[in-house]
Amino acid sequence: MRNFQYQKADSVEAAVAAHAGQPSAFVAGGTTLLDLVKIDIMQPERVVDVNGLPLFDVEELDDGRLKIGAMVSNTDLAYHPAVQKHYRVLSEALLAGASTSLRNKATTGGNVMQRVRCPYFRDGVSACNKREPGAGCAAIGGDNRSVHAVLGTSDQCIASHPSDMCVAMAAIGATVVVSGPSGEREIDFLDFHLLPGDSPQKEHALDTDELITHVVLDAPIKGNKSHYLKLRDRASYQFALASAGVIVATDGDTIREARIAMGGVGTKPWRAQQAEKTLIGQPATQANFQKAAELAFADARTYAHNAFKVPLGQQAVVRSLTTVTA
Repeated sequence: MRNFQYQKADSVEAAVAAHAGQPSAFVAGGTTLLDLVKIDIMQPERVVDVNGLPLFDVEELDDGRLKIGAMVSNTDLAYHPAVQKHYRVLSEALLAGASTSLRNKATTGGNVMQRVRCPYFRDGVSACNKREPGAGCAAIGGDNRSVHAVLGTSDQCIASHPSDMCVAMAAIGATVVVSGPSGEREIDFLDFHLLPGDSPQKEHALDTDELITHVVLDAPIKGNKSHYLKLRDRASYQFALASAGVIVATDGDTIREARIAMGGVGTKPWRAQQAEKTLIGQPATQANFQKAAELAFADARTYAHNAFKVPLGQQAVVRSLTTVTA
């Protein structure tokens, strides 16, 4: 049993100040933090409760963007009228994740900060560079079938990012608004999660003592249709083996705009921007969808047990594009 201090914050400024000065962690729904504390992977000396912060609103901005408070629950966000109307891919992704009880507790900010489900990271004893830099990566030579990536990996870490919500946000385009001792700043969503490279312990672009306050979604593409497809070992309560979140707008049978993001296959929510570009101005055909899907995985690096994720991920992309253009 490890002792830690507990402090409840009633403002963003108070939360940031309470977090400073010692190893600390913010807690909202606690669906990730409490798990990792219980198994001794995270060892905060102070836990700062942010459930009292006024960050529960979803606001439609004058420029068409959607501003989401960090404390908005996954359930409330999935069923928000603006999300269901303009960002169907996000609603579907949220409802594909976890169980109802977890979605009721999990928050937008917490989901963005969700950590990997690699069993070698979470068992506390295996070699893991993310948990103990320089220790090695047991997953590379071990069981790397389900929660390990084929895109964005390095010799230091191959754990896949687990969030469904983040895949949808990567497709939509978003800004993460954070507050810290130096004030407020914005981080492009595609730059927020970091590739493992040589420092897999550094998972995100937050500076020390910064707190996520909002996620602002880009204005919806005019006339778009979107879809999130999650492929997994069982139909519910399971992390993705491969998933695809797509957004497409067409003029007749010609693709005017396309967004493709993938989950379960990357070390971060994976946006396939080169594949998107090949679809612009092209007919919405199976052949073009397959070419885009193959390009999305052109840089894939497979391991002993997860090579199947390449054709499975391609299938997820093709099926999703087919659904929105049918």
